[in-house]
Amino acid sequence: MDASTDPAAAPARAQAPAAGPVPGPPYPPVLPPAPVPASRIRRLATPVAVMAAVVGAFGYVGAVDPNEPGHYPVCPLLRFTGIYCPGCGGLRSAHAVAHGDIAAALGSNALAVVGYAAFAVLWTLWTVRAVRGTRMGLAVRPAVWWGIGAVALVFSVARNLPFGSVLAP
Repeated sequence: MDASTDPAAAPARAQAPAAGPVPGPPYPPVLPPAPVPASRIRRLATPVAVMAAVVGAFGYVGAVDPNEPGHYPVCPLLRFTGIYCPGCGGLRSAHAVAHGDIAAALGSNALAVVGYAAFAVLWTLWTVRAVRGTRMGLAVRPAVWWGIGAVALVFSVARNLPFGSVLAP
């Protein structure tokens, strides 16, 4: 008998798959490990570090008086054109805030005082959410940024005109 006619010697033929669902593996699929929730101290590290930097900056400006010449550089726009920019008087404003004199701070740069207040509100919200373990998720639309720019522009123009001399530092 020849090997081509012997059924035992014939190579095994591939069987067609059975109709119906194909059974899965006998073990569950491997999933990536679930993220470990960060500890409260780790969640608070960044807001605390940011506040430490802000307190350090206000401490320095509070200790080194910007009203005395020679401690800080002069605003280049003011120096070369005589025009107050939106930030002119900001260091004097920060110095007054560091000493608790809000009226003097508003007189030096009212827009900066509004910025300090906005920072305080956002930082508090950030810290509360960090304690609770939720994300900050602050998405600011472009229209808001344009609005902030428009307010800064109007503030700059107004403080350089005679009727806006109250806003000048």
